[in-house]
Amino acid sequence: MANMVTFVQNDDSNPLVTHTFVPVTDTPNPFWRGSNPVTPLEGQVRLTASVEQQKNGSYKITTKLEVPVMETLGASGSAAGYVAPPKVAYTNVAIFTMFADRRSTISDRANLYKIMLGLLAGATATADQGTLNGASVADTIKNSARQIPQLYTSVLVPN
Repeated sequence: MANMVTFVQNDDSNPLVTHTFVPVTDTPNPFWRGSNPVTPLEGQVRLTASVEQQKNGSYKITTKLEVPVMETLGASGSAAGYVAPPKVAYTNVAIFTMFADRRSTISDRANLYKIMLGLLAGATATADQGTLNGASVADTIKNSARQIPQLYTSVLVPN
């Protein structure tokens, strides 16, 4: 098992927002939450990870990212000066699930991960990997000490 650590990921907002994911718990599954001091708890980004062994012995490996979008507050509030606290308008969710045979190797899983990352990054042709360097990304994934790549390649659940 890999130790859960805090990590940082930028988003694509304008201006750029940096999300710091802080470990919350590893029971029953690893769970990280954002730590933006100006955002209420329910508005923080959330990441969960899980590995489930299937009846046939294969692994179902999943990460789920939830990005809440906060309502914008009105300019004034009520006649008495009451302004409602901010609340979540909606939540965008992304889920990545890999099914890996129990006989698959780290290289097999890293290759699958790489191909999917290329597709998600916008690959448009057989040799095109979108924004990823196709020659080195698979080795980078296989050799990564980061928690999410290790979850998918080495089936190491963070704790």
